[in-house]
Amino acid sequence: MKPYGRAERVSGLIQQTLSEILQKSIKDPRLKSVSITGVKMTGDLKLARIYFVTTDEISTREEASAGFQKAHGFIKHALAQKLELRYMPDLHFFYDESIDYGMHIDSVLKRLHNGNESDYPTAEE
Repeated sequence: MKPYGRAERVSGLIQQTLSEILQKSIKDPRLKSVSITGVKMTGDLKLARIYFVTTDEISTREEASAGFQKAHGFIKHALAQKLELRYMPDLHFFYDESIDYGMHIDSVLKRLHNGNESDYPTAEE
C-alpha cells in the first residue's frame, strides 16, 4: 500500500505551485500577504479546497477572499499550465480558522496559568 494517495500528492503540488504563483505572478495587493496553509482534494480530484491565512493586518480575510474570487480564472489557468494535469480541479478558497483558534486557546491557557500562579506557593515560600 502506498503511504500517500494520489489526492495527497496532487494537493501538495497545488499548494507548492500556488504559493509560487502568489509570490511571483499575482499583482493584487489583497493577495500579497496571503499564505497557503493547506489544500484538501476530493478522492476523484475534481475539487480542491484551498486554505489560506493573511500574514499581516493590512489585508483582511474578506479582502483576501475577494482577491481570490477576482483572480480565480488566472490562478486556475496558471496552475493548469504548471501542473499539466489531465483534469484541473475546481478551486474553492477558505480562510483557515485553525491559526486563530490556536492563538485563542494559547491566550486562554496563559490566562489560566497566570491566574493560578498566585494560588500555589512557590518553592521559595
